[in-house]
Amino acid sequence: MHLQELTGRRVAVWGTGREGIAAAEAIHPHRPSRLIAVQDKATFLATDWTGRLAEIAPLFTDADAHRELQSIDVIVRSPGIAQVHPWIVEHRARGGIVTGGTSLWMADHASRTVGVTGSKGKSTTTTLIHQLLASAGRPSTLGGNIGIAALSLPESEHYVLELSAYQCADLDDSPRVVALTSLFPEHLDWAGSEERYYHDKLNVAMHGASAIVYNAQDSRLIARLPADLPLIPANSPESFHVADGWVFRGGERLFERSLLKLLGRHNEANLCIALAAVEASGIDVVSSLPGIVAGVAAYEALDQRLTPLRDPSGLTFVDDSLSTIPQSAIYAIEAYAGRPLTVILGGENRGVDYGPLRAFFEEKKVEATLIGIPDSGKLILDTLQGLPGVRTILAEDLPAAVRLSRETTPAGGVVLLSPAAPSYGRFDNWQHRSRVFREAIEATAP
Repeated sequence: MHLQELTGRRVAVWGTGREGIAAAEAIHPHRPSRLIAVQDKATFLATDWTGRLAEIAPLFTDADAHRELQSIDVIVRSPGIAQVHPWIVEHRARGGIVTGGTSLWMADHASRTVGVTGSKGKSTTTTLIHQLLASAGRPSTLGGNIGIAALSLPESEHYVLELSAYQCADLDDSPRVVALTSLFPEHLDWAGSEERYYHDKLNVAMHGASAIVYNAQDSRLIARLPADLPLIPANSPESFHVADGWVFRGGERLFERSLLKLLGRHNEANLCIALAAVEASGIDVVSSLPGIVAGVAAYEALDQRLTPLRDPSGLTFVDDSLSTIPQSAIYAIEAYAGRPLTVILGGENRGVDYGPLRAFFEEKKVEATLIGIPDSGKLILDTLQGLPGVRTILAEDLPAAVRLSRETTPAGGVVLLSPAAPSYGRFDNWQHRSRVFREAIEATAP
């Protein structure tokens, strides 16, 4: 659906954060017959909906919002408004349209866009693609789930967007190049089931993409991608892959893996996917290798993604607040498993299975102290009880976990915040969780 198709229709923007603001401001000039904003409940990130925003889209909340939605033609929902929300279900049953700001934007910009999604690795892969395109002489504008909301992006010749499951679900147009990093169970409360989550995530690739780059080591992806799509494997011997300390394209050795400063095998996969997406965008990676190499060497890890923090005690604190699922925590733990290790785990409880985390500890025989924090910390620790070499401790909150980590981690060891759970409930977002972690480190420093 294009923005122009909202002319003369009754439209509700659901959500009052940055996505909602961007949607209201973008829709208003197209003269809908009615434009309102709705919010079913207060959120941490809600905006003071006054002034011009209130003039162009009056805000209704709670029961008033539900009443007003009865006469709306199109709901433009912000990320996080669930597929299974009763108001969404009711609206669809009445024949109403549900879309999102990213979908409205993509209808006019898909041919200029690389879209990246996955249950883990999407932020790193998105920013890597953005940097490598620039280093190869094709600058692009970065946005979506990371940075600027799509409907607020400036005009540009090329875009690279990180796309969440929420944003993918509403798309009617696929980006020209799609990059898929991984599939793991996540956001099950939002989607309603594991298979519906995968369906919503992969919807990004189902509407006319010219190239779909995928992680060839991810069995869930491989099992769910139709063979008639324009598929390009990455992280596999026939394409970009890492072997013997080098990055290869097929049988051709390109550059040393150590040029990428990021730790872990998962970041090797992210790099290979990024290189394949750059190539699918029309850049000859081999002939552009000097620029590509410079871009890889200059790439810096995202803040709150395995970010080491200095501490006068000699301990290494590592901020991996972006970790929201067990698999991302597994890769973080694997990166530091050779040192004395304390891991802080827990956050919003979304019914995720932590069995894979236990299987990882059993298989790799990792020794660590695990500190659980609310709300899911006890559930995670209960899942990991009885493992040899694993000590479990419950803490009342994140600052208490930091204090405990100083007491339990041997000199020269690592304290890793990799929660394996979302931040909501106790924190506004993952940035807020990161800030509390860093403040606790400073407050308890010797």
